[in-house]
Amino acid sequence: MLIIPFLIYYNNAGGLETEQSFCPFKMITGFPCPGCGITKSMVFFYEGNIYKSLYYHLFGPFVVLLCIFLLIKFTVEFINDKEFLSISYQNRKKITYVIAAILMLYHFIRVIYFISTNGYSDVLKESIWM
Repeated sequence: MLIIPFLIYYNNAGGLETEQSFCPFKMITGFPCPGCGITKSMVFFYEGNIYKSLYYHLFGPFVVLLCIFLLIKFTVEFINDKEFLSISYQNRKKITYVIAAILMLYHFIRVIYFISTNGYSDVLKESIWM
């Protein structure tokens, strides 16, 4: 999850904002999916541009920080052979539902904003059909 955006950041020649989206859903429909922009968000987070990172996807910086946290957590657990921050199945289920609801709300707002600010030609430009 962290490596591909880092490789894009490392090889970025400054044209990332004008590049076609990597998302198959957006390529076909022209509309963003719930995860659209997260790779660009992570690349801009690596560059230190928090504003652009949050612009492309609100959860991009949080994904980077969560992955780093989990990498450290699993490394410490592996070294100590002991589990830390154990969360019960019921609590994990509740957390998952809350995160899914927040992501759905965020996506709904993004789609409404996308439709209100883009015309039909813009949607076609975002897809592979044009």
